[in-house]
Parts: sequence; structure tokens; C-alpha cells
Amino acid sequence: MLKKLKEQVLEANLEVVRRGLVLYTFGNASGIDRDKGLVVIKPSGVDYDKLKATDMVVVDLDGKVVEGRFKPSSDTPTHLVLYRAFAEIGGIVHTHSRAATSWAQARREIPCFGTTHADYFHGPVRVTPELSPEEISEDYEANTGHAIVRRFEGISPLTTPAVLVAGHAPFVWGATPEDAARHAVILEEVAQLALATVALRADCSAISDCLHDKHFLRKHGAGAYYGQT
Repeated sequence: MLKKLKEQVLEANLEVVRRGLVLYTFGNASGIDRDKGLVVIKPSGVDYDKLKATDMVVVDLDGKVVEGRFKPSSDTPTHLVLYRAFAEIGGIVHTHSRAATSWAQARREIPCFGTTHADYFHGPVRVTPELSPEEISEDYEANTGHAIVRRFEGISPLTTPAVLVAGHAPFVWGATPEDAARHAVILEEVAQLALATVALRADCSAISDCLHDKHFLRKHGAGAYYGQT
């Protein structure tokens, strides 16, 4: 079942390891088959260097395991909340990459200081509010997803395909698992650039809306002209 999607999810998991975004088992990637209403996700606590496509776990949108010999990632409820809320997305990646996680731990959004950021994220990379003790003690992972959804009220998730969970780490998504992994790599680069920027100039402000829009819209949307037709 879902052989191709399992291979895509495996590749997304391995890509963030190759790019240095994940140590040991600090992360997970998933993908969804919207027609079947099934999600493929990394198994919990399994080393990346041992992962095979056949190890991926299949769950339905209620979290019931449909196929797989392992337990699914402990972050599965977060992924499922996002898939239910954001119909546009087809893949999710969660890492604890160093720079992006530093911004999450500081409870600070990442401003758009330059065009590298603007090419991929339309607006700042948002940070969620901190979870309450009640949200942490009961249904923590699902409540993490709900906090992300609330933060994106009125915002298209594909125009800013990443979020920083306060005190935790980033979640990133895309139209496919491959897109989500790519966005995770780009987010880490943007986070590193932003850290260097504030180190050099603590009072640096975001670039103008005009420049931000220009760089984002030349790559995204109906009027995009970057790259080949």
C-alpha cells in the first residue's frame, strides 16, 4: 500500500539528515494521500541510517495505524492536525535544526531581513504562543498542532510554509514531502542568516514590503517569471 508515497517520505527523512538538520532521531517527515485519507510517517525512535521505505507507518487521519510493524512518530498527532486544517499541503517535516530552533527557543519570529528570506517566505517566519500547562499535560502533540493552526488564521500556509513552535522547534510543510524537506533546508539557511544579521546589527529592520513582495511574487503565483517555463 502507498509504495511510492513511502519512498517519498523516506527520501524526505533522509534529505534533512544529509543536510545536517537532524541528529540521531531528532525529527520526522510525513506525506499524505488525500484521495485515500492516509498519512505515511517515520516510525518513532528508529535510526535514520537503518530506515527503509517498508519501515514507514501508515495511519488514517484519526491516527489509527493501518499498516506498519512500528509505532508511528510521537509527533504524529501534530502532523494530523495540520493535514486536517491545511488542505493545500502534502508533506510535513519537523526538525530541531540549530538556528531555527534557536529562534523558537527565544520565542522570536524571524523577520525578513533580506531577499533570500523573501524568495521563499511571504512575511516573517511566525512563532506560536507558548502552550499552557493544561495544553502540555493533556494531548500535548495535538495541541501543538492546534497552536500552529491558530497562528495561521487568515494566512495561507503555502505562502509561509514554516512555523516556529515556541520553546520547541520548527515544523515545515509543502505540496509534497520533497517540497517540505526543501523548505526545511531553506528555513535553516534563513535562520542562520538572520542570527548573523542581528549579531552584526541588533536594530536591523525588515526589508520594505515592496522589495519583499517583488522577490516572493517573481517565484510564486500567477505572475511568477523566475526559472524556465
